[in-house]
Amino acid sequence: MAAALHFGGAKTTLSVVSRDYLLPPSVLPQKLRFAGSVASNNKLYGPLRFCYISRALKVNCEAVNVDVLEKKVTENVSFASGGNRITCVMKFGGSSVASAERMREVADLILSFPNERPVIVLSAMGKTTNKLLLAGEKAVSCGFLNVSSIDELRFIKDLHIRTANELGVDESIIEKHLEDLEQLLKGISMMREFTPRTKDYIVSFGECMSTRIFAAYLNNKGFKARQYDAFEIGFITTDDFTNAEILEATYPAVAKRLYDDWTSDPAIPIVTGFLGKGWRTGAVTTLGRGGSDLTATVIGKSLGLREIQVWKDVDGVLTCDPNIYEHAHSVPYLTFDEAAELAYFGAQVLHPHSIKPAREGEIPVRVKNSYNRSAPGTLITKSTSTSKAVLTSIVLKRNVTTLDIVSTRMLGSFGFLAKVFSIFADLGISVDVVATSEVSISMTLDPSKFWDRELIQQELDNLVEELEKIAIVNLLQRRSIISLIGNVKRSSLILEKAFCVLRNLGVNVQMISQGASKVNISLVVGDDEAEKCVRALHSAFFEGGHPKA
Repeated sequence: MAAALHFGGAKTTLSVVSRDYLLPPSVLPQKLRFAGSVASNNKLYGPLRFCYISRALKVNCEAVNVDVLEKKVTENVSFASGGNRITCVMKFGGSSVASAERMREVADLILSFPNERPVIVLSAMGKTTNKLLLAGEKAVSCGFLNVSSIDELRFIKDLHIRTANELGVDESIIEKHLEDLEQLLKGISMMREFTPRTKDYIVSFGECMSTRIFAAYLNNKGFKARQYDAFEIGFITTDDFTNAEILEATYPAVAKRLYDDWTSDPAIPIVTGFLGKGWRTGAVTTLGRGGSDLTATVIGKSLGLREIQVWKDVDGVLTCDPNIYEHAHSVPYLTFDEAAELAYFGAQVLHPHSIKPAREGEIPVRVKNSYNRSAPGTLITKSTSTSKAVLTSIVLKRNVTTLDIVSTRMLGSFGFLAKVFSIFADLGISVDVVATSEVSISMTLDPSKFWDRELIQQELDNLVEELEKIAIVNLLQRRSIISLIGNVKRSSLILEKAFCVLRNLGVNVQMISQGASKVNISLVVGDDEAEKCVRALHSAFFEGGHPKA
């Protein structure tokens, strides 16, 4: 993609029509050229009949059948018309494709919607990602000659070959990947290091094999399917290995590739979730745990689809974790803001970043249960009509660390908070919840977000050492955040009921915070008290009573 932009009479050629990222031509869609005059921050998503346009944009397109558009408002236009168009994204997680039997059930589920023309996004087969990482860690120290006997490698080979055979699929479609995987492990054993870049590459084998097996199975059943590796169809990311972010250039690239293939030779697209390609290195990257959800919403936004369906192993988003309280039930409707807060604070339903593309494209996300397809699930939209509900869900996040920073230097001064947070930035430690007063700051830290999880205590000690240079510091571990998600505009009612419940339990709230999103109130309590608090709060807010002791 080449863009000729005119600034003050000068003509400048850039690689992408976006002010956010300038990408080399090698990672952009081919055969598409734009000559345009950009009056403000504009984005064009979708090179054909799907366009996402903001503000004033005049575009002349060559070599492709694209209309010339001049719009002042955001517009979504489906990239295909008529009855034979892609209608939705269906994403299935690892537990949904964990075996040959589950793959058969998922295929039957997909084909049970004859009016849908879906893009299918798949995760790796259940447990595969963890096994791949364990195999890599063992390869560092096991020795070159012992790589073939690593238990996790044997498990992965057996699982995928057995699944292919049970589905009647030629195992040759994954033989090359299994050979390359073993060679990679031998390389790790020789180098004696397992870098983040190598971790991303090794886990990519899971999605690459599951999608190939599933696509081949659909073809054998007489339903034409085509497998895609996300990193080969335009999923362009930062080079932050193990937790990369999607770049804006992804949207037009993905739209063009899927559109071209669909119009020339229609087949059900089967796309690897979780994966991308670093824009500088060209290496395989991953989007963080649960990143397949993000893959699905990016595709949905790229193509301007009617709906994004995320199929899980639970009946949608629940009022709380059913492992904590068995009477949890599904939430029929959520807003994007509520879903984002739920995901961020630990609800194992959607990837925290997956909400953003759906919200920007105003595309509904439906969370359903692949084990119970008749369950209505949860529909996530821009707004809901359930404003009378006080709460929609209660989320528990365990094993957090709280930090109390006290200094009279805060009183009437400026720049103190900047000093505090610059220390966090220098040490690469993120903060979850923050509460402040005139002379103190309280915050929570999530150890799982530290740069090196094996050195958590050392990192905390370094943090305290730096902070003690400017304040008195109190570090408390083994704490939990209970997040009350819902209509926080009625916060007085929520807090009154919540504190009444916790008082009856004899639980002391150590910290409270209400975010700017206005959909979340967070309470910090001890880890050992957290579960009974969730049960009691759920009973009070959703059942009109208290659970029996």
